[in-house]
Parts: sequence; C-alpha cells; structure tokens
Amino acid sequence: MSEQRSTVASDMETSYGFRSVDAGEKQPLVNDVFHKVAGRYDLMNDLMSGGLHRLWKDAMVAWLNPPKRDGWRMLDVAGGTGDIAFRIIDASHGHAHATVLDINGSMLAVGRERAEKKGYVEKVDFVEANAEELPFADETFDAYTIAFGIRNVPRIEVALAEAYRVLKPGGRLLCLEFSEVDMPLLDRAYEAWSFNAIPRIGKFVAGESEPYSYLVESIRKFPNQENFAAMIRRAGFDRVTYRNYSGGIAALHSGWKL
Repeated sequence: MSEQRSTVASDMETSYGFRSVDAGEKQPLVNDVFHKVAGRYDLMNDLMSGGLHRLWKDAMVAWLNPPKRDGWRMLDVAGGTGDIAFRIIDASHGHAHATVLDINGSMLAVGRERAEKKGYVEKVDFVEANAEELPFADETFDAYTIAFGIRNVPRIEVALAEAYRVLKPGGRLLCLEFSEVDMPLLDRAYEAWSFNAIPRIGKFVAGESEPYSYLVESIRKFPNQENFAAMIRRAGFDRVTYRNYSGGIAALHSGWKL
C-alpha cells in the first residue's frame, strides 16, 4: 500500500488516518483516541504488533546503550505511560534521569502510577506538553526518544526541529515507528490482520473499534523508511540510519546532533 503513504511531512498534518481534516483539527482527534486507549495502551500495542513491540523497544534501548553514570538526561516524547523511560533507567542501572513528555494527560496518569509502583518517582519527571513546542531550554538533553508517537504529531517537521534544538551537541535521536513492510507475503498477511482483525478485536476488548481503525490507517499513511530518514536529515541530524524489525513492520531511526 505504498501509494497511500505520505512522502512529505506536511501531508501528515491534515490526515486523520485515511480521512483528510483541516489544519489544526488533527490534534484534538488524536488526543481523543489516546484518552480512550490510555488504560489499555500495552494491549493496544500488543494488537498492533502481535506482542513484538516489547522486543522492538528492548532493541531500541540496547541500541541507545545509556551510560551507567549520573548526570545523563533523556527526553521521551509521546511516552506518557513510561514504557521507554523505565527501560532506559533500568539499562543505566538507575543512573539516567528521564523526562517523559506527552500531550495527553490520561497517558501521563498511567505513567505516574507506574513510576510510583516501581519506586522511580525521583528518577523520572512527567510533563504535559506538545512535541511541537517543547518547554525546555536549548541543549538540555543527551538523548531524545519517541516510540510509536511521531506519526500522531500533526507537524512532524516542527517536532523534529524541536528535538534537534533541545539535544546537546553529540546528542542522539531515536525514533521507533511502524513502517513499510518489505516482504510481499508478510505485507499481505499484515494488511489483512491490521484492517480486518485489529478493529474487531479492539471493539470486543475495549468496546469500540474507531480508535483502532485510526491507528491502523495512520500506520499506512506514515512515510516509509527512506522518506522519513530524509525528514530527519532535513531537521539537521547527521549519521542518519535505520534498522528494520520484523520485515519492516517497524523501523528504528537514529540520528545525531553533531
């Protein structure tokens, strides 16, 4: 379904799944989706990935390889539940300090509750704000991560510019996102699962299918690996590369501020 994918970031600003919306209309619609699924966020990702998102997130943290020293700071955007931040804190043996930013208060509420249960209240901050307008000074963080969130940002190029701004020189961007499957048989099987099974299961489990239909459609609209890598380069990042997981169902993009 490559013909349905956006090739430039601006296309995503007015696409709510396969439906075109006015500029400024997408963010409230996306917010409503995540208010609805916040309490079932892990289940949602399990449905979208067949449970593989847990392995992909582990691989993301392993590639980041956070140092085991104090003073290293990371920002996880659109990560309200703390899923990535907690993994990074664990990988640093408790030395990293994480700031979790999300525009959705319902997602952040889940993350705060999880942080309290894990005893990480002193190691992680939760901030409700927009990825397009980060409330931090220039050159604040050593790493910027975002997992399965960039496709829901209306102005992707603005979010990438903000990521570059808040990173220190030598800082790193890692972005994990559903992408374009590069294996024909797997592509067809994944399409059938996504469009037929996921919304139905979502309705059975969560009581409604609409949020899951949007999430599936948003994956198909998101730029493929090469086009998204080009967007990261245009934001100013160097040494931009990516790794495909599970035949391209997901891709992990990396860029450095040099």
